[in-house]
This record gives sequence, structure tokens and C-alpha cells, in this order.
Amino acid sequence: MQVKAIRKRLYCYAVFFAIGVFLTALFATKFMIKTAFVFGAVSIALLVLLIRQNRLFYDANLIWDNRILAVPSAVISISGGKEKKDAEETAVSTFGILIGSKIYKWGCDGVRGVRLRAIEIDRERIHMTFGDETEIMRVEILHGMADKQEVMDVKQKLWRETGVSTTISGW
Repeated sequence: MQVKAIRKRLYCYAVFFAIGVFLTALFATKFMIKTAFVFGAVSIALLVLLIRQNRLFYDANLIWDNRILAVPSAVISISGGKEKKDAEETAVSTFGILIGSKIYKWGCDGVRGVRLRAIEIDRERIHMTFGDETEIMRVEILHGMADKQEVMDVKQKLWRETGVSTTISGW
């Protein structure tokens, strides 16, 4: 699960930060000022990484705990024509999408932020379009649903949770 990998990285940063602070204090008490300064600078850099990783962990946990749909893979395409395929587990939530350890959030940054714009479901994939005024992204998720009732349930849940109406084709 991708949240575990993010949590593991968070713990590593926390351990390295604690070691850096300890070494900074140790060298400062021994009046080795230059060495203490170097370890202090490293500790500050690790603190910044720790804070960023903590935010990433919070967002990933929020998406994973409130997931609407979890599937094994997704294809991401960006408005510039670039395409990237991820074969990692994907979770769709009210708050965004988690593909591996990459998070795409929507609806969190106010009126001008990233918004979920459209959802389409066909026989093989769910196509989700989201973005802001400058960049639009499209994610294709292999859903693996074979029953029309299951598709209708997912459509209803997506509408209830995100407020975006889903278009169904090919059923």
C-alpha cells in the first residue's frame, strides 16, 4: 500500500532529524562550532523535508481513508500531450486521487484551485478530468467492473461524494 511507503519515509526523516539535532547539541557543548553549524544546517534541511513528508502523509491518509474506489492501475495524461503510465495501486477519493505515492488533490485550494471537472465510465475505464485554469490532467483508471448495477452504484457514490455528474457509455 502506498500510504505505508510514505509513512516509512516520514519515520526515516524523523529519525535522521533527531540524530542531526543530537549531534548538533553534542558538538555545540564540546565547542566545536563549525561542526555544530554544519549539523545544524543539515538538521534544518531535514526539518523542512520532515514537514513536507508529514503533509504528504496527511494528504495520502485523507485520500486513502475516504476512498470511493481503489483499483490496481491508472494512466495519467497532461494537457501538453505527455502521457505517463503507472501500474501502482490507485485510490480515488472525495479529496483527490492517490496513484502510488503521487497525490493529485482537488477542491482543497478554494475557487481558483484544482477542481474535478468530469467523470466518464466506459466498459473498461473510468476517465477523470481535473485541473485549474493553467493545466488540465486526465486520468484513466482500469476499473474491472463487469456488472451494470455496480457501475451505477459507483456513479451514484461519485456524484454524492464529489458533486460531479458521471457520464456512462458503452453499457
